[in-house]
Amino acid sequence: MHYRRFGKTNLALSVFSLGTMRYLATAENARQTIQRAVLLGINHLETARGYGKSEQYLGAALKSELSLPRSRLHITSKISPVADADTMRRHLNESLERLGLDYLDCLAIHGVNTWEQLNWIQRTEGCMQAVAEAVADGRVRHVGFSTHGALEVILAAINTDLFEFVNLHYYYFFQRNAAAIELASKKDMGVFIISPADKGGRLYTPPQTLKDLCHPFSPLELNYRFLLSDPRITTLSVGAANPDELTQPLSVTDCNQLTPQEVEILQRLDDQAAALGSNRCSQCYACLPCPEKINIPEVLRLRNLAVAYDMTDYGSYRYGMFENAGHWFPGVKGNRCTSCGDCLPRCPENLDIPDLLSDTHQRLNGSPSRRLWG
Repeated sequence: MHYRRFGKTNLALSVFSLGTMRYLATAENARQTIQRAVLLGINHLETARGYGKSEQYLGAALKSELSLPRSRLHITSKISPVADADTMRRHLNESLERLGLDYLDCLAIHGVNTWEQLNWIQRTEGCMQAVAEAVADGRVRHVGFSTHGALEVILAAINTDLFEFVNLHYYYFFQRNAAAIELASKKDMGVFIISPADKGGRLYTPPQTLKDLCHPFSPLELNYRFLLSDPRITTLSVGAANPDELTQPLSVTDCNQLTPQEVEILQRLDDQAAALGSNRCSQCYACLPCPEKINIPEVLRLRNLAVAYDMTDYGSYRYGMFENAGHWFPGVKGNRCTSCGDCLPRCPENLDIPDLLSDTHQRLNGSPSRRLWG
């Protein structure tokens, strides 16, 4: 296992972190998963108030015999922003009680996704007042935020200078947040990549087309190495549901630089996407805002992946989240398009956006999806 400095926190985190959203079958399964992760060198364990019994199970595991003492483990929990300090005080105390801890190494304000939530954070007597009190008395050592929000919201949150780290989405197949990583790096913030395997493309179960394009590497391995070759990124989340699911991701070694072969394969993937030709969305976001609230770039990104790489399973999974996940995945489905034409003159590729939205809906619409935890 390799370790990297987590920005201005100065914590040395393992390049893989154990995310604990999915290990919730039983307390024993959670203990075994945590124990295996620590034995494999992971020293950063991440949970959240909203992850069912995750905090409780992690707290019980920390009381068992792990190969590292508490002082060498770094624990992050996440608590959603609220409008008032009293609610945040109560939520923070409840999280510490469930974890059985005197302090958190890191507290992430969970899901700074909207301008309203960002306004709550910047209120003088809002939730950050309670967070500041917890920092002052030692119950919290470092404060950051997690986000599924629009790039503009993420950049604004970083520019508040209230935070030491950020947890965000960024992968080979989703590079929209590159500017946020750059800004966080300039401010010496730690960067934690959320869910690079699943939301990064359901890369545990990739389609054959994608496997062939990435050969001799697996798509999962290539995505991990793409991320770890960026020195601005500290750590990647591994959301193992059981101990065995740690084996594949942790077989990937840290890298400071991609090999010529890896660069060649990534170029092959780029070329495959370019084969979409005049129907390829370049993800410039100039088409927004849509009067019908369609997240046009994200809908068309999923179409890009389905057509270019046969990532239809992933596309359907994510497309089904529209209208079902609130501010965690905002926007409505492509069939809501009224062909009003507002987006057409703004598109530098002159795409027939209404037609592509309709095509995406036909390709990807299936059973509605929902977030595992609210």
